[in-house]
Amino acid sequence: MSPKPTCHLIRPESTYEGKQGLTYFAGIATESVGSSGICMHVLTMPPGARAKAHLHENHETAIYVLSGEVHTWYGDRLEHHIVVKAGDLFYIPAGVPHLPANLSNAPSSAVIARTDPNEQESVVLLPELDALVA
Repeated sequence: MSPKPTCHLIRPESTYEGKQGLTYFAGIATESVGSSGICMHVLTMPPGARAKAHLHENHETAIYVLSGEVHTWYGDRLEHHIVVKAGDLFYIPAGVPHLPANLSNAPSSAVIARTDPNEQESVVLLPELDALVA
């Protein structure tokens, strides 16, 4: 018999390096609280930070930007570009290649939620797309 589910408090103090090349604050995931359908964490991108081109094979992503702004290129060849600013919500469907970068001179922080409870499991790096964004 499995233990009865209970609530958990996570204080995002420790960090880990994601496959995407960014440093994330530890948050809610299977690994930390035993979640089965969601993960959520905080990301702060310092000025000049840039992720590797990637996609999340089997899960959707929702982002709420708390501060700053991030340029994001997305699409099969990263042909689309959007600037996501503080107060914006940004949705990335499963399987859509994307590459975020903080081109400003200030940090940008966001809350990121995904429908895969295993934070890094369905991250697929796309090194062939990295050079498409200068």
